[in-house]
Amino acid sequence: MTSRAAAKRYARALFDVALKEADVEKAQDDLQQFADLVSHHEGLSHTLGNPAVPAAKKRAVVQALLDRARGTAPVVAKLILLLADRDRLALLPDVATAYRERLMDHHKVIRGEVTTAVPIAPEKVRALEEGLGQATGRRVVLDSRVDPSIIGGVITRIGSTVYDGSITTQLQRMKEALTEVAQ
Repeated sequence: MTSRAAAKRYARALFDVALKEADVEKAQDDLQQFADLVSHHEGLSHTLGNPAVPAAKKRAVVQALLDRARGTAPVVAKLILLLADRDRLALLPDVATAYRERLMDHHKVIRGEVTTAVPIAPEKVRALEEGLGQATGRRVVLDSRVDPSIIGGVITRIGSTVYDGSITTQLQRMKEALTEVAQ
């Protein structure tokens, strides 16, 4: 099983338990904060990710961090300690990402990306989000990106679906059509 698949399983289990026993939003916040703490502290990240360090020592470090944090949701603390016991703390960032995706799915929110040649006004992004929300039946949250190489127009990606209205693509299609006619 790949580490990404394992992370998704842990995230799914955490979400299912948090849905019954805790606040799913708080669980997400606590999990992300702990993952950020580990990833932003080089020494801690190195120690917890080092296979030469015994799992029992990693668990002791994690337990000390959780004791200091106070207020971490018990379901999140249990998961992090379980990861430490199984020497799988390297999965923590992927578990946090998978959990966030699961939470968004639960709230019927889908993330996407809009690419334009020049910066786009926030009102236009909101209008795109609303239009795509009506088309998908979900709330759409778009991240804006600027790529001058598309010349003009808009490229929108939602999941695996791409809506390409860029000038570059239109010019390419015209070129292909003219090439076919010329042959």
